[in-house]
Amino acid sequence: MEHMKMENYSAVTEFFLVGLSQYPELQLLLFMLCLIMYVIILLGNSLLIIISILDSRLHTPMYFFLGNLSFLDICYTSSFIPTMLILFRSETKSISFIGCALQMVVSLGLGCTECVLLAVMAYDRYVAICNPLRYPIIMNRVLYVHMAAWSWIIGYLISLLQTVMTMILPFCGNNVIDHITCEILALLKLICSDITINVIIMTVASIVILMLPLLLIFISYVFILSSILRINSAEGRKKAFSTCSAHLTVVILFYGSALFMYMKPKSKDTNTSDEIVVLSYGVITPMLNPIIYSLRNKEVKEAVKKVLSRHLHLLKS
Repeated sequence: MEHMKMENYSAVTEFFLVGLSQYPELQLLLFMLCLIMYVIILLGNSLLIIISILDSRLHTPMYFFLGNLSFLDICYTSSFIPTMLILFRSETKSISFIGCALQMVVSLGLGCTECVLLAVMAYDRYVAICNPLRYPIIMNRVLYVHMAAWSWIIGYLISLLQTVMTMILPFCGNNVIDHITCEILALLKLICSDITINVIIMTVASIVILMLPLLLIFISYVFILSSILRINSAEGRKKAFSTCSAHLTVVILFYGSALFMYMKPKSKDTNTSDEIVVLSYGVITPMLNPIIYSLRNKEVKEAVKKVLSRHLHLLKS
């Protein structure tokens, strides 16, 4: 029996991603929309990274974390959108076993990292508003670099554990993934052995990486709101809230999609809704992040204008 299981496991050398294939008339439209959004993601997030490096006024913990978030969004979307675009226009819609495992560990790791990073950014805003005089001392360079580094380390440790625990199990020849990416929930449905341990690990990971950071964000914003309401001037309250509104908008967009995907009752699973949610937090949210931060942040808008005017001046000269 063990020999037969190993034979069946080794027989799976590739997977077929057939998500949304039931809507062939939408394939070209989805291809064009995702391609346009991917270009916007690359340009928008790259611009945020560049201006946070070039403008000395943005050499602060807040923009260091924002640069990390922009780099993360570029890497996250690049881990699956190019493959997804090829599959939209391909007849075979296949991906190798190794390619699927790599896509899952990278995309899941970046998703987990973003959860932790958003909580770190909320803590940064809490210190800036609730302890403004001590902010430069508390959020020193050593601390905020370590906080960003541990966000990446924790995210990838959780991702690596879940990916390895999934890919070592036998798929028993079943290699058709009813999804648009190598998503861990879709892959678990193909495994023919007991996945109790995987479900337990995923549940614990969802609590640690989703619920715990969300709780920390909520607590941070309770203190932030309390401090803002104590500010006497309306202009002061507006300025304090404007530094948090962009981050809060991103948190709502990202966590809303992630909680729907990973914390909903299994009886509510529908493949189409899952694929739409993946497109939401995997494509739309990274596209909106630089737009949200540009529109809601005066310093970013001024830095963008400064960089653009400098380049226009160089072109004219």
